[in-house]
Amino acid sequence: MAGPGLDPGERTRSPGPPPRRTPVGAQEISALMRVRLIESRLTPNAISLTGFALNVLAAALVWQRYFFLAGVAFIAGSVMDTLDGRYSRMSGKGTPFGAFLDSTLDRLEEGLVLTAVGAYFADVGNDLAVAATVFAVLCSLMVSYTRARAEALGVACKVGLATRPVRVVILSAGLVFARGASLGDFELLAPAVYVLAALAAVTTIQRILHVRRELRSAAVAG
Repeated sequence: MAGPGLDPGERTRSPGPPPRRTPVGAQEISALMRVRLIESRLTPNAISLTGFALNVLAAALVWQRYFFLAGVAFIAGSVMDTLDGRYSRMSGKGTPFGAFLDSTLDRLEEGLVLTAVGAYFADVGNDLAVAATVFAVLCSLMVSYTRARAEALGVACKVGLATRPVRVVILSAGLVFARGASLGDFELLAPAVYVLAALAAVTTIQRILHVRRELRSAAVAG
């Protein structure tokens, strides 16, 4: 017999399992970390300067012929160079000077490491590799210059084989698998420089032709 004021069904109804917590997904964790990172004092310029310091370390390690460690430092510094731009866009902390500093340090970093590589080749008497290194530095600068000059004319210019990520991969492989890098009896530093110089030269030509074509198309359309 049901008690007063009680529905007979309530006597047999089980309370049911407690509500289950929804697990925190990877997206929620990523969003939380992103907010915490944006709220921190970290700036894109600090990331750029850290990348520059790592590349200076890489150049010094090449000079001392610690090629594997130089490759690791160069890779880490190059990753920082990639992150500073992304963090700038994500956090909204970017400034025009920060963009200028980032581009300037990128050119310095690549030039410093290749200068150290050229000094090594000079020390071992590999004149061809020295010349190729100098040519690689010149063409790498021209790849960046052609893009900057094209964008000043209103032409997007990211075409070509030897973009900066590609150049980083080639030089990193050369350093990590250089002779004496403790990864076997390899000697890929000189071949890497030859490939880098050739691809940078081709990319410079590709960008010149691309800008010429785009400007002609704009003139015809106008």
